[in-house]
Amino acid sequence: MTGRPDILKKILRRKREEIAERSAKLGMEDLKKYAEQARPARGFIAAIEKKLAENKAAVIAEIKKASPSKGILRENFNPAEIAKTYEAHGATCLSVLTDADFFQGSESFLKQARSVCGLPVIRKDFIIDPYQVYEARMINADCILLIVAALDDVMLKELLSLAHELKMDVLMEVHDKQEMKRALATDARLIGINNRSLHTFETSLQATLSMLDMVPADRILVTESGIHTSEDVKLMRDNNVHTFLVGEAFMRAEDPGERLAELFS
Repeated sequence: MTGRPDILKKILRRKREEIAERSAKLGMEDLKKYAEQARPARGFIAAIEKKLAENKAAVIAEIKKASPSKGILRENFNPAEIAKTYEAHGATCLSVLTDADFFQGSESFLKQARSVCGLPVIRKDFIIDPYQVYEARMINADCILLIVAALDDVMLKELLSLAHELKMDVLMEVHDKQEMKRALATDARLIGINNRSLHTFETSLQATLSMLDMVPADRILVTESGIHTSEDVKLMRDNNVHTFLVGEAFMRAEDPGERLAELFS
């Protein structure tokens, strides 16, 4: 995997250390047993399909305290309260950051959010190893994120297959056309285009628009990052993109759910 930006290399190095630390405390066999005891997965893709069938925008609303590029996004951070207001104002699914070192996230945030609402939840993290997939199911995640830039083709397919075995859905994230080709070579149905460059951290909705014609009709395209105004939403929907992952615009609002309703009214 050549051409990875330094920030991603740094994150992945830390992830490998983290997996080693965690597996020393909880072995794979015990982890698998806990994963088997998790609550039944809620259909993440099914929830999106239902909303799209109603000709509505499907919004994956993110619960995120901080980011490497923007720092703290929300001082008053209560995952359960945020989840409840998202559900009350029409969110389709939740996305919860669980990476501690770079996003100040936590598995406990996902558990708190999921326990107070009926929405399916994606574990948003840098997943590079089967250990983390079982871990996601253990904490009751309904879906995982697989970042194409972080994985080779063999591991991409292995982790996708494992997630499906554990009855979880997968959001496969790409940043450019080469990564899109690799994603489409798998059977992932949910393809996310991240409008934020991993190299510069700048966002441009042109990233999504430039890859629209590559995505077959049997896949669901998600536009991620850079959605801040109703004009941004209209631009995407005018181009037949109806599934959105939005975090920062909501996290900075006084009431994230009210901001969601306002943006997608």
